Amino acid sequence: MRKFLLALLMLPLSISAQRPADSDGRKAVSLSNDKIDLTVLLNGGTLARLVLSGDPERISPLATLGHFLCLDGFGAPSSEEMAAGMPFHGEASKQLWKVTSSPSSGKLRSLRISALLPLAQENISRTFEIVDGENVIYVESELENLVAVDRPVSWAEHATIGPPFLEPGKLVVDMPGARCRVRAEKPHALPNRLVFLRDFTWPMAPAVDGGQADLRFVPEQNYLDLASCQMDPKRTLGFVTALHLGKHLLFGYVFRRAEYPWVMSWMNYTGNARAARGMEFSTQPFDVSRRETVEANPMFGTPTFRWLPAKSKIRSRFLLFYAPAPEGLTKVDDITLAGGVLTIEDRTAGKRITLPVSLPL
Repeated sequence: MRKFLLALLMLPLSISAQRPADSDGRKAVSLSNDKIDLTVLLNGGTLARLVLSGDPERISPLATLGHFLCLDGFGAPSSEEMAAGMPFHGEASKQLWKVTSSPSSGKLRSLRISALLPLAQENISRTFEIVDGENVIYVESELENLVAVDRPVSWAEHATIGPPFLEPGKLVVDMPGARCRVRAEKPHALPNRLVFLRDFTWPMAPAVDGGQADLRFVPEQNYLDLASCQMDPKRTLGFVTALHLGKHLLFGYVFRRAEYPWVMSWMNYTGNARAARGMEFSTQPFDVSRRETVEANPMFGTPTFRWLPAKSKIRSRFLLFYAPAPEGLTKVDDITLAGGVLTIEDRTAGKRITLPVSLPL
């Protein structure tokens, strides 16, 4: 078996290969092509590392936490759920996922992993796909309800960026946010700069000093704040991006707004290697218990949970991309997907990026 794994690791980058472990001793799998290389940890099913194949610095936008799945739970469970053993952010990121298939066909490489959530009595599977010549990873998830009861699902894609990609004064986060709300106070050691439970319109949030804070930018000062925005209800597709102005690198997600109508910004600006900016697109606005989430429905006229019918399956799909950005691109005003092309625009600067997208969203 060991010889087989070592042989796999010697294959070209365009082949999906299972690694015996990453640098921390955790089991990992890789999916890559001539443009990008994604590492997925089987411990938790976490998207742990994403690099451009031609980048000599091998900079990954993903933080130490990476991008993990909060399911079935986002935030603290209720006291009863906690007593029953339900962990913070649900079970999905605590399970050891299994590789169920890794087929290849022509330019397409794919990887399918799955896990049982024993407390929630759900099965979750993820399929990752990559096509040669593209800076895109396609992710499709299927959640199966094993019990004969309809249930409200708490589901968040906990996408987190960190240093060195997360750099004060150099990073810009954009999304088609509409109405937003600052989260209620959450115990932590850092000061907050936003007024708790105050509504605002993206990106200008009410600050405790009486002014406004532009949430698109990473401040030089250390703060911890959380705010959630509904994706523009007029849109079919939502997105969230992180642009490094100095390194001219753009990382982002595109998703169906009906499946992920909210993006929560976790602004954990610690000023050190543990700093993180969550770009958490989800079925609910905040990382709170299921009971609180259901009681808040709807918020700003937008649902705060998704139903998982009895003995049934639901699916979701999104794509993530990572690509060089042209000189002069300073923000992302819009992202559209049409005719097999993902178009990313900075209308003020008259700049755009076009990325080939051969698979449907």
